[in-house]
Amino acid sequence: MSNQANAQDTNAHKARSRKARLSPAALLALAGLSGEAIAKEQEIYPAGSQPAFSGPEALFDGQVDVQVVFPEREGVPYSGAYVTFQAGARTAWHDHPAGQHMIVTQGTALTGTRDGQVIQFHEGEAVWCPDGVDHWHGATPDAAMTHFVVTASQDGQNVNWKDKVSDEVYQAAVASLQDEHTHFTALDERQQHLAYTIALATLGQSHALMDTLDAALANGVPVSDLREALIHLYPYAGFPRSLNALNTLMQVVEARHAAGYDTAEGQPATLLSDKDDAQALGQAVQTALVGAPVGGPLFDFAPAANVFLQKHLFGDVFARGVLSHQDRELLTLAILAVMPNTDGQLNAHINMARNAGVSDDQMTELGQLLTQRITAQAGARLVQRLNQ
Repeated sequence: MSNQANAQDTNAHKARSRKARLSPAALLALAGLSGEAIAKEQEIYPAGSQPAFSGPEALFDGQVDVQVVFPEREGVPYSGAYVTFQAGARTAWHDHPAGQHMIVTQGTALTGTRDGQVIQFHEGEAVWCPDGVDHWHGATPDAAMTHFVVTASQDGQNVNWKDKVSDEVYQAAVASLQDEHTHFTALDERQQHLAYTIALATLGQSHALMDTLDAALANGVPVSDLREALIHLYPYAGFPRSLNALNTLMQVVEARHAAGYDTAEGQPATLLSDKDDAQALGQAVQTALVGAPVGGPLFDFAPAANVFLQKHLFGDVFARGVLSHQDRELLTLAILAVMPNTDGQLNAHINMARNAGVSDDQMTELGQLLTQRITAQAGARLVQRLNQ
C-alpha cells in the first residue's frame, strides 16, 4: 500500500473516531447545517464596556451607582444593569411600562408600593414588579445592597419617574419590618457592633462600614476594640481588606474628634516581649481552642502552615488582648460565614468557639444578625453548620 493510501486510511479512521465521540444531539445539529454558513453569532459585552453612572439627585436619595451590563437591541426590548445602593439610599417613586425583575446579588433590599406594602428580599431572591405599579426600591438603613435589574420597554419607554420618597415613608417602611427582626439576648450590644463591623469589612463595603463604625463609637464601643477587630481580620481576609477598614476607622475617629463628640479610647494591646516564645504561646492557645494538639495530613504536607498558625495567628494575634478569645472566635465565625468556600474552617471554628466559651445561642444569634444585616446566605451557612 502506498504512503498516500496509508495517509488516507489514517485520516478516514481519525474522522470516524471524531464522529463517534460526538453526541447524537451534536450530530443532528451538524447535519442540520447542510453545509450552510452560520448566519448569526453570539456577542460578548466585555466587563465595563457599557455605561456606568451615579444616580442623579433628582431621582435618588443617597449614593446610588449604576453599571449597565447589556443594552436593549432591535427586537429585544429589555436591558440589564447592576445597581448598588449605599446604606439608606433609595429610588424615587416610579413605574415600569413593561415591568421589571430585581434580583439581589449582595445585601438586603427593600421595595415598597403606594398602598404601603413593603417587601424585604435577600441575596439570591428576586422580585417581579408588574407594569404600571408605582414603587420604590433601595437599601436598608445600615447596609449597602446591590441588585441586578432586568427592565423591559414598551414603545421605547422603560421607566416613568415620579415624586421623591419622603424620609417619613422610608422610615415607616423600615419600621414595618422591625417585628421581623430578632431582638438579641445572647449577644450583647458590643458583640453585635463588632460582628457587624467585621462582616462589612470582610466584604469591603466601605460606605456602610463608615456609618456602622460611627454608630458603634456613638454607642460606647471603644476605639481599641474596633481597631483590634479590624487587625484580627487580616489573617483571614488579607491585608488589603484590613488596612482599608482601619483607614476608614481612622477617618471616622478623626471626624468625631473634629465634631467634638466623645469617643472612648479603651485599652491598649499587649505586645509580646523579646523573651516570649510566640510559637510556644500560640501552640498552647491553639491546643486549648481545638481541644487537642493539632496535626494531620495537611500539616504533614505543609508543616510551615501550622508553624505560622501557631506563631503568628494564635501567638501574636490572639495573645494581644483587648479582645477575649470568645470575642475573637465570634469575629472569626462572622468572617468565615461571609466568605465563600470556607465550610471546613467554619466547622473547625464552631468547635473552637465552643471551647472558648461561646454558647450555641450566641452563635445562632450571630447567624441571625448576618441574615438580617448582611446576606441570608451568610447567616444560613453558619446556622446550618452549627446544627450539623
